[in-house]
Amino acid sequence: MLTKKNFILDTNVILHDSSCISHFDEHDIVVPITVIEELDHFKKGNQVINFHAREFIRTLDNLSANKLMNGGASLGPGKGRIAIRLEQEAHPDLRKHFPAVSKPDHQILNLAYHLQKEEREERFILVSKDVNLRLKAKAVGLMAEDYTTDHVNDIHALYSGSRYMEEVNGDLIASLYSTSDGMASAGLGA
Repeated sequence: MLTKKNFILDTNVILHDSSCISHFDEHDIVVPITVIEELDHFKKGNQVINFHAREFIRTLDNLSANKLMNGGASLGPGKGRIAIRLEQEAHPDLRKHFPAVSKPDHQILNLAYHLQKEEREERFILVSKDVNLRLKAKAVGLMAEDYTTDHVNDIHALYSGSRYMEEVNGDLIASLYSTSDGMASAGLGA
């Protein structure tokens, strides 16, 4: 019975959550080289996705780079490993269905397909926020999932109250309005 899973990450998962690799428990993570190339395009800018691209690249850089390409680097005790995998030649089974193999989504799909065919004793799951890529993966017999660790399981567990603060310093209010990055609650004196 297959218990260990290998999650293949799509770029949009990382752009959504740069800490995503910490949410896969004891399972292994595969980052296609295509994803690294796509992250390179997103690292410049001031939007949240740009931050996530830079932060994820820094996280990978802090792991032993030579291990990432050679079997993977450990993510810590009780966690799996993370590895970067290079592109594969277009698999003949996929070439007839997806002739535009140069598209990043098709390169990621191709790598997932190769891994599943070559390492049959392992279970590979493509994780993507892109429903079309997940549908394509399922159409060729691959397992695919949405990345959902940020979904609220129980809305009633969320804080629904408010807090009234008297005597708030005027400089604090000016600071709140002068920055678009927000402010930590510790800075509010709350």
